[in-house]
Amino acid sequence: MAYVALFITYIFINNFILTQFLGLCPFIGVSKNSESAIGMGMAVTFVMGIASIITWLVYNLLLIPLQLEYLQTLSFILVIASLVQFVEMIIQKNSPALYQALGIFLPLITTNCAVLGIAVMNITEGYNLMESFTAGIAAGIGFTLVLVLMSNIRERMDLHPVRRSFKGVPIAFISGGLMALAFMAFDKSLLTNLLG
Repeated sequence: MAYVALFITYIFINNFILTQFLGLCPFIGVSKNSESAIGMGMAVTFVMGIASIITWLVYNLLLIPLQLEYLQTLSFILVIASLVQFVEMIIQKNSPALYQALGIFLPLITTNCAVLGIAVMNITEGYNLMESFTAGIAAGIGFTLVLVLMSNIRERMDLHPVRRSFKGVPIAFISGGLMALAFMAFDKSLLTNLLG
């Protein structure tokens, strides 16, 4: 039951983009079309899930025994950077079109604060290994959900007239704000009602 609660929490209640405001750069930059949004979301979900496992292991099996907890952020960034390089090589080899569509935003997953945020949050919340992995995957799914929703909104807005002063990023931020308001309907009482 705890794993279902983690999924609901990180997808809807504590969504990294809409409630934590982490990962806004790819939210605005990659959400121009659905294909790029799905590709970026899958890449971020993979990196978040694997990074959650590896950073938990590094922290609990290396940093704590050696009393090097102060190196947490540095070691987490190194792990995330290595994973992103791995994902970038795979996407470049298997899907050159997606690699081109993601452009500069793919290497920027390294500095995506949402990925580092889930790694740090797993430690501060005291999650075990499986809870950390579940939280990482759920946070990635929530990230992907919001990217895909935003890309669909932006694709529809391209088909309709929008005042010139609102075109592009301004209307994207307004739409994102409205999405954040909609996601505020999900709160802790949702978990209580669903899970008892």
